[in-house]
Amino acid sequence: MYFPYLRGRQYELLALRELAVNNLLGDYVIPIVEPVKLSPTLVNVMDDFIKTQYPISIIRNPVVGTFMSDWQEAQEDSKEDRYRKRFAELYSNPIIIKSLIMQRNAKSLLDFWEKNGVNKSDLLVINTSRDYLNVYEGAFATQVPRFALIPDESAFRRKVRHHKVLLDDKFERQERNADYQDVEDEFFSDDHIYYAEDGYTGFSDYSVVGNEYLDSGFAPYAVAIHIVYFAPDNTLRVRHFVSDSNDDISNPALKFYEAVSKLANWYYSAPQSVPLTLGLKTFLDHYEQQSYPGLGTVKKLSLMHHIELMGQYLDGVWQK
Repeated sequence: MYFPYLRGRQYELLALRELAVNNLLGDYVIPIVEPVKLSPTLVNVMDDFIKTQYPISIIRNPVVGTFMSDWQEAQEDSKEDRYRKRFAELYSNPIIIKSLIMQRNAKSLLDFWEKNGVNKSDLLVINTSRDYLNVYEGAFATQVPRFALIPDESAFRRKVRHHKVLLDDKFERQERNADYQDVEDEFFSDDHIYYAEDGYTGFSDYSVVGNEYLDSGFAPYAVAIHIVYFAPDNTLRVRHFVSDSNDDISNPALKFYEAVSKLANWYYSAPQSVPLTLGLKTFLDHYEQQSYPGLGTVKKLSLMHHIELMGQYLDGVWQK
């Protein structure tokens, strides 16, 4: 089982929506969303997953972003209040996996859910802090969660023994997009091969975005497209396609076309080496049409490709 862990920014939510409504997630992929704001896109994506009957994990106590303050500060009858009420309504649906991060407010959230008839065995729990492992042990002493995400460290494996999901940041982030020119192709992961052998129920990563969260964007000097693919030994690698005109921030459309041209040349040189996912096909369509979708869409399409590819692998639809 694969659990792509995404922050709930616009392009990440739209990536999940397109995969769900086009029936491309597969049977063994459950996305995890740590929402960064209380937005109409968030509640619409939750609604889409319910309609398509794809399970999705939504974290109720996110650490990053403004979701918690948005929730607490929403004024009665405001648009934020409407989003809050719609979120609460959708969150009660069993397709939405109630999820939490073990942190200072985890105990109160667990108590609230218990009072409202939520079974601990239905929860997804994220353990990344040693400081809250004892709280986890106490809370789940008699009833274990449906899924428990942990890093591959002995301290966590000793405390979390059931329904473990391996969580790791696989993306080697560079300081600048232009720096990916120095590491054009690199190893990404082999967790999909060994997770069960290592005693895990599933595996999780932050896809080609990485764990680092920035709440504001900026105009880049370079455009980089990150595409994962399977090597002959079925390990996962990532290839970086970077623009050439990187001296200033002008003409992002040209920068995108330079990067996507390299992607197209790579794909067409050996089209059988990577399946034509919806995300990859859309990149190639932009290349053929010489169209520029915007930087957010570039990230969206790379995410879509990765998640659909893993779904195909786990479903056994595509193998090397």
